Amino acid sequence: MNRESHRYVDNRPPKPLLLWDGDCHFCRRWVERWRESTGDEVEYATSQEAGSQYPEIPSVEFQKAVQLVDTDGKVSSGAEAVFRSLARARRGKWMMWSYDRLPGFAAFTELAYVVVAKNRYLASAATRLMWGEDVLRPTYFTARRLFLRSLGLIYLIAFVSLWTQVDGLIGQNGISPVGEYLSFARAQVGAQAPLLLPSLCWVDSSDTFLHFLCGVGAASSVLLLAGFLPAISLLILYVCYLSLTVAGQTFLSFQWDILLLETGFLAIFFAPWKWRLRRNDAAPLARLGLFLLKLLLFKLMFMSGLVKLTSGDDSWWNLTALHYHFETQPLPTPLGWWMQQSADGFKRFATGFVLFVEVLAPFLIWGPRRLRLIGCALLVTLQGLIALTGNYAFFNLLTIALCLLLIDDASWSRALRRSKRNGVRTASLSPGVQHCCAVAALVLLLPINGWLIFSAFKPKASPPRSLAAFYSSLEPFRIVNGYGLFRVMTRTRPEIIVEGSADGIDWVPYTFRWKPGEEKDPPRWVAPHQPRLDWQMWFAALGGARENIWFYGLAASLLRNSSSVVQLLERNPFPERPPRYIRAVLYDYRFSTRRERRETGRWWMREQKREYLRPVSLN
Repeated sequence: MNRESHRYVDNRPPKPLLLWDGDCHFCRRWVERWRESTGDEVEYATSQEAGSQYPEIPSVEFQKAVQLVDTDGKVSSGAEAVFRSLARARRGKWMMWSYDRLPGFAAFTELAYVVVAKNRYLASAATRLMWGEDVLRPTYFTARRLFLRSLGLIYLIAFVSLWTQVDGLIGQNGISPVGEYLSFARAQVGAQAPLLLPSLCWVDSSDTFLHFLCGVGAASSVLLLAGFLPAISLLILYVCYLSLTVAGQTFLSFQWDILLLETGFLAIFFAPWKWRLRRNDAAPLARLGLFLLKLLLFKLMFMSGLVKLTSGDDSWWNLTALHYHFETQPLPTPLGWWMQQSADGFKRFATGFVLFVEVLAPFLIWGPRRLRLIGCALLVTLQGLIALTGNYAFFNLLTIALCLLLIDDASWSRALRRSKRNGVRTASLSPGVQHCCAVAALVLLLPINGWLIFSAFKPKASPPRSLAAFYSSLEPFRIVNGYGLFRVMTRTRPEIIVEGSADGIDWVPYTFRWKPGEEKDPPRWVAPHQPRLDWQMWFAALGGARENIWFYGLAASLLRNSSSVVQLLERNPFPERPPRYIRAVLYDYRFSTRRERRETGRWWMREQKREYLRPVSLN
């Protein structure tokens, strides 16, 4: 808009003054938000109060649009007035730049302003519907405190759960000793091995050091849970869990392991750099860190839904995926058995609900308050239902913890019937160093995240060479990852039964703690603890022994009656002397029907298929 198109007034205000129609409820709501953004840089007054001081502005203009009187006497109106006032705030300068320099932006925004101004009552109702009575910029101090403490609890669960199994999985007498794994990696790759496999276990791979890492992780988790040294605790937790994830090989290759690492890493940029989290603490809120965590939640859920639709598995398109899922998932719960008995129509509806929530609800993350809260409710509901029907370690808890970041302080105040804290909105900028680090993380990770989300649309597409090289250099650190559980639905349930024999004639099965074995044994609840050997047995059954080299380590450990491995099982049929031979037989399992369970007492029905591992001995 050129100079000649503006009015000028003789009564020049000491600060820019925005005049608005005091009878407009829509204006009243948004002026409060603009006042918050501009602070003391702009004055605000109703045209009824101060309009008479500027006779150069016809009264009819006040009814058409807001008027901004600048310190040089120049008058702007409509969208331009809004943008010029918001340009006084650091976060609003881009709007005025776009208005002045971006082709078409000014015309479009002025047209939109006219449409809204002519329908201000409808716009006011829409504002109330989507934001409620409070349209001020949301703050997330309560969400930050709850999220960080929840993350501490989840880290604690992860470390303690692994601690009870680490000797049998990757200890010196375990199934896949980490020392042998790292030695092999160095022999194959050479000096590059520590960069490809970043782990403190390069310093020491003994059982004692593995316990040390678990212990330090558990202690740091307690510190974070208690609110002490949040940023430093998060850094230690990330390093310890990354070290154990690399050392854990296939036993720590689950999506919730990398999700915990990515969440924990990004949380470093969100946590306040203070020695303690307090309830009434208004330490500066790192909004870039918050954005990165919300982007992670969006990526996690949207990719999980989209890959199902682009996988080529027609069971997602014809809504029959849950006809198979409840009985073929790795470790179902008792409720999973009951869900399998439900009507096909209900399971089709449930499949549609899963796709609806995973594909569409993530977009509500970026919406106004009430849309955001609806998205949060949908995501949390889905995670709760998944947790009720299947044991997925701490995955559901971690996703729900991320959802806490969608609930702003105004929502918590209403939910808990507490008044808002005064002055909390003034501390909205991150400290300099943390802000710079968050900017660097955003610049580095945003292109890769964008590509990962795009790859969910086109799974076979290849990234640009430079981006692929950059991603490969970051991938070992698990700080930016793709997600997508159950993209292809498993339609049968093969199960491996491991058996031992002293003479090669009579065979006795080993009993695992959690995976299906005896047909009369019901599914059990085990989450948030993850029995990693039981989980890995599910994946092994989908392939062959040659594709799961660790399975030979399991057989060898059982032939030696390795105490650290045997304690991972529920029953060892050879407590005194180890067996001479070990074999594995593959069965097809399915849930029993209501009638079969009533008549036989069995939760499972099974049929022997073939030999998975021929009889082997230590010789």
